[in-house]
Amino acid sequence: MVLSNFFRRTLTGVWIVLFIFGGFWLHPISFFLTGLILLIGTQYEYYLMISNTGVKPQMLTGIFTGLIAYILSTLIAAGKIPSNFLLILIPLMSVIMIVELYRKQEKPFDSLAHTFFSVLFTAVPFSMLPFAAFSRNGLDSRILESFKGQLERFIREYNFVPKIIVIKDMGLLAVEDSYAAAESVLDVYEDLIRICHYSSHCRGARLLTPDQISFIDKWEVENYRRKVAQGEDTRNNLKNKIAIVTGGAQGFGAGIAEALYALKVNMVVADLNEEAGLKFVLELNKQKSSNRAVFIKTDVSDPESVRNLIISTVREFGGLDIMISNAGILRAGGLDEMEPDLFSKTTDVNYNGYFYCVKYASEVMKLQNREKSDYFADIIQINSKSGLRGSNRNFAYAGAKFGGIGLTQSFAMELAPHRIKVNSICPGNFYEGPLWSDPHTGLFVQYLKTGKVPGAKNIEDVRKFYENQVPMKRGCRLEDVMKAVLYVIDQKYETGQAIPVTGGQVMLG
Repeated sequence: MVLSNFFRRTLTGVWIVLFIFGGFWLHPISFFLTGLILLIGTQYEYYLMISNTGVKPQMLTGIFTGLIAYILSTLIAAGKIPSNFLLILIPLMSVIMIVELYRKQEKPFDSLAHTFFSVLFTAVPFSMLPFAAFSRNGLDSRILESFKGQLERFIREYNFVPKIIVIKDMGLLAVEDSYAAAESVLDVYEDLIRICHYSSHCRGARLLTPDQISFIDKWEVENYRRKVAQGEDTRNNLKNKIAIVTGGAQGFGAGIAEALYALKVNMVVADLNEEAGLKFVLELNKQKSSNRAVFIKTDVSDPESVRNLIISTVREFGGLDIMISNAGILRAGGLDEMEPDLFSKTTDVNYNGYFYCVKYASEVMKLQNREKSDYFADIIQINSKSGLRGSNRNFAYAGAKFGGIGLTQSFAMELAPHRIKVNSICPGNFYEGPLWSDPHTGLFVQYLKTGKVPGAKNIEDVRKFYENQVPMKRGCRLEDVMKAVLYVIDQKYETGQAIPVTGGQVMLG
């Protein structure tokens, strides 16, 4: 099959070149011989497809057509037929060949149009518009309005929501209440295409009657399959939501992603560390679950990279419910140590990166919320206690985090009419994570080298110094941050807040 495809396409190119650049003047035998081989190759491909059935008329038709072409070319070369006959024959044969190839490619989909909605079962209504079409200038409202109108007409006519939605020249969507169920729908659709294609060579597909469709739709086994596909816990209000965590391959980010995944959230892990991200996602997906995790390599300091992250998320899962801007870097140092390029890099990641995440995520969220009047989406920045008060010899990081809270308050006011909540969570020091404990670049090492902790002789002295500043006498932990994250998502009233999770180290007045 592969050789036949390659054979046919190569010769098609030769045919077109001959026609455009000298088909009228080349020796007609050479020209029509190419057509003969092309036709035989094309028909041989279809012979391979149907050889198991014993039906071979296409192969014979191709050979017969090719022989006629060869005889005609011979007669023209011998002067029995005027050479001007080529002026009519060559364009006519080219048009016939193009139409035939197009017909063979489109025929399975023609059959699909008549059988699709009769074969697939009644759909469960989905919770939001599952498609966003991106152009260079933003969302293409014309496509969306057309899609919305046609969808409404379909629901009125058939009284159910389709499981598969095909958008010409763009792609198709599987509509279901979980990722696993959507994958099953796609499997059914692919099987349907194959059935329609192969059956078109054997008197076509036989459609199910309305009674047969109704029987399958109400069958106990089918109802049980649907129940299993949807998952077990119907009380979990995060189930099947779609979330992105930037900087999600390690540290707090990985902990947040893992906790949300355990709550049946479809998770996009975005990080620059591709090796760690792919390994982490592989471990998540080993769990038997109706949701799924994917990794998308992302540099949050690059707006195009963030934009691609959002587009890829929508393409993978159909939307976006929760955007957690967690990616950040910290480089300590006083004014005499901090170089301008390092200061700019810290700002690009911690401040600009948050802006890019909100800018592109909010486009999708606005669209979704417009279509569902009681729906809320969340943008959460993982900030820091350094965003609530200054940090000695750490001004680059603290300044970006202070600015992040200003962005949060401003974004919250702008996006509130669209029911998009924007909040910052400000954790205390996460001493167990790589930011602090990495033996080479961790903050304990940096603070020891820069003398930020007076009298400290080793890393343990630095650690005790910071733990003693916390009334609760310990660092912040993942479970502390997750409680704040889940509260922010669950509530429907607060926005623009900077929520401290510091063990009392920072108390708001």
